[in-house]
Parts: sequence; structure tokens; C-alpha cells
Amino acid sequence: MDTGTRIAPQLSFLRPADCDRIHQAALEILRRTGVRIFHKEALRLLAEAGCPVEEGNRARLPPSLVEWALRQPPSSIALCRRGGSEVCAALNERNVSFGPGSDCPNYLDPRSGERRAFTLADISEMMRLADSLPELSFHMSNGIPSDFKGNIYRKQFAVALQNCTKPIVFVCDDGEDCRSIVAAAAAVAGGMEPLRLNPSLLLYSEPTTPLQHSRTALEKLLVMAESGLPVVYSPAPMMGGTAPATLAGGLALGTAEVLSGLVIHQLKRAGSPFVFGSGLHHLDMRTSISVYGAPEFQLARLAVADLGRYYGLPSWGYAGHSDSWRFDGQAAADAVFSVLVALQSGANLAHDVGYLEAGLASSPEMMVFTCEMIGMLRRFDEGITIDEETLAQEVIHAVGPGGNFLAEEHTLRHFREFWQPTLLNRQRFTGLEAEGGELGRRVRARTVELMDQASGAPLPASLQQEVNYILELRPAQG
Repeated sequence: MDTGTRIAPQLSFLRPADCDRIHQAALEILRRTGVRIFHKEALRLLAEAGCPVEEGNRARLPPSLVEWALRQPPSSIALCRRGGSEVCAALNERNVSFGPGSDCPNYLDPRSGERRAFTLADISEMMRLADSLPELSFHMSNGIPSDFKGNIYRKQFAVALQNCTKPIVFVCDDGEDCRSIVAAAAAVAGGMEPLRLNPSLLLYSEPTTPLQHSRTALEKLLVMAESGLPVVYSPAPMMGGTAPATLAGGLALGTAEVLSGLVIHQLKRAGSPFVFGSGLHHLDMRTSISVYGAPEFQLARLAVADLGRYYGLPSWGYAGHSDSWRFDGQAAADAVFSVLVALQSGANLAHDVGYLEAGLASSPEMMVFTCEMIGMLRRFDEGITIDEETLAQEVIHAVGPGGNFLAEEHTLRHFREFWQPTLLNRQRFTGLEAEGGELGRRVRARTVELMDQASGAPLPASLQQEVNYILELRPAQG
């Protein structure tokens, strides 16, 4: 039997020797320069592991300790659907899963066209929309609600549980928040052990560039390690601002920050799941923004994915974002570029789908358009199979010179394999208005249609009441 050969396009960037050099530079930063630790337990863990501590809280890490920590966490993480074991996002090898970003202050309303502050209703609607889009595999909180005065992070998580079934990448303020959110997820999963076995959440947290770990960031990191639940601890070095103005220097600095977080994480509980990530940007000296829509940003994404594989860890990525302040041609170009790089790099968890204005605004239209591009570019990423069937020599011989293949059985077997758009227009000019107008109008109309249809999957009332009790009505329990 001819099993054939599958050939797929693939970008290659950092060679093993390049990863070695960045790794050695990161080890030297941690050995020579060290990191500031603003958390007593984390500082104690490092000191007991043999790290010299100077100036009260500046710890220097021996390379052997970093190498030990790198051997502890799993190379694969499965993020599961709410309350079950179905895997929505397999974080391993070159599998790429896409999802939204978090905590934008502004919402671009596709119904009115206005840019305004986020509300809880907007967050709920965007979560239902994301839950309905098959190209998206996980959720983030999208926006900061302007109409809620309590603890926004716990409220965001409660809203997410009520409106979506896909796994949630969450953010929170401190360790107490983190414990409460984990407890709420455990209640929905049926307990902590089922939640560890089928994790439906992952914490996103950040060290502070350059080379600092805040008290609250470390509180959250230690809670997730203790719980045995996955975390991405991703710095955001800004080349020219908080990092050297070179990609190599930014990569070395960001890698040192991630690795120092990993050491603390594994000292707390060896083997806890950890995602490698570094959100390396650069400072645009003309506008003073941290740039998303740039070739350098995408080179950094390729490098971070390569380093994740080098370390044997799942990797954190970005896609579907733009510096444009609205969904327009610039945003569409950035979406295509970023999705292609995410797929070709093999970044496992690509977030920020729908981000505009460098993370200040979230757009349902950008989300829907990006999903169309994910579908198109996944087909590109799949490549082709070369075997006896696809080489089609028999049908070529049967049709012969001057014939056509339209009515052939071989064509019937294969024509559905070609990707078909839902938003892009392939019609010739016979009156474009009759086909829905230009792309922006088609995207807006489709977005509103999908939002009107997305019903969500609410929790049973009793379980939702328990979640609200855990998150809002009592302090977190130890």
C-alpha cells in the first residue's frame, strides 16, 4: 500500500547552535547579574537551593540550578473543555491553538461602530462569540469592565465560566485572587484532582523587565506550582526601553527572566506544568508605543517558539493583532502576517486574536476576520500529500491531451479538499454591492450575525451560585 509522503511548508529560524548561544547568555545574566526578588518565600527557596543573595533581595542563580529546573516540567500540556476531559488545546510539538487577548480598556462595537469603554455585557458577548468560533481553542478575558466596581478579575472569570466552555487563560491581581479562581475552576471540574488531570485554565503572569519579580507575580506563580496547574510566566521586554535595542539582547534578557521564574516555580513543586514565553516588543521612538505590527515582532515570535522546543517546553505566542486603531486594511495585513508566523513557527498557544491599537482596544470584527485567515492559513500549513492517488497518473492518462477533468471521479473525490472562504469574495465584477459590498462591510455583517446567534453554554444555576460564592462572597481559602 502506498502510504505516500506529507510535505508541509515550515519556517526555520534559530539553529540549535543559536539557541545554545542565547541560553548561555541567559545563564550568564542569571549567574553574574542576577534578579531582584520581592517575595520572602521565593527568596528563601532560592537561598536554600544555593543561590547567593546580595543587597537584601538580589539573587544570583548558578547554571546547574537552572539546568535542573529545565529537566522537571512536562513537555506537553492538554487544556480541556469546561467540566470534562475533551482536549481543546494540545500544547506540544508544533500544534498551534489560537485565542483572544485580555484586559483591553476599549471596545469597538460592530453594531454602532463606536469606540467606547468595555462593559460586562460586551465581555459576555465577546466570550460567547469566541466560544462559537471553531478556529479559536481557548479564551482570555477580552476587556476590563467599566461598569463593575468590585474585583474585576474574579468577575471576569465568573463571566467566562458562564459564557464559554473552552479552556480559560486567566489573569488576576495576586495570590488570593489566584487561589479563588482555582477553587472556582475546581468546583466546576468536580474537585482539584479532576482539574489537575483535565486542566481547564492556565494562568498568565509576568515578571517585570528588566530582571525583577514582583511580590504579586510570584504569589501567583507559587499558587499555580502548588496546585500543579499550568502557567505561562512571560515577560514583556521592550527593546530600546526596558531591554537592549537588539533582538539578540532582548531574547537573552527575556529568556533569563523566564528561566529564573521557572527555577522558583519548580523549587516550589517540581514537575508542575510551565509554558515558555517572552513577549519581546520594541519601542517605536517616533510614537513611543510598544509595537505589535512589525517584522521584528514576528522574528521574536519565531525565536521564542524555537527556544521553547529547544527547552522541551510548550510555547506562548501571539496572533490576530495590530497597531491600527480600527479594523481596516492595516489590521487585516497584520492579522495575516501574524497568523502565518504563528502557524509556521509552531507556537503552541497563540493569543491576542482581536487586539487592536497595540492592545488598547478589542474588536469582534478583527476576531472574526482573523478566524477566516486561520482557516485559510491552516490549509496552507498542511501542505500536500504525494502518493499514487494524488499524483493522478491514471486519470491523466485516461483524459489525455486536450481533455478536461471536470467530470472525472478523481475530481469528485478531491475537489472538496480545496479551502473555501466565507468572507473573501471570489466573484468577478458583476456588481459588487449585490455580493455584500467591500470586505469591511462583509466582515461587520458576518460578525453581528454570529454575535446574534451565539447563545453560550451557561452553567447550571446551583453551580453558578457556588462559583459566585467562591469568587465574590468570601475570601480565598488556603
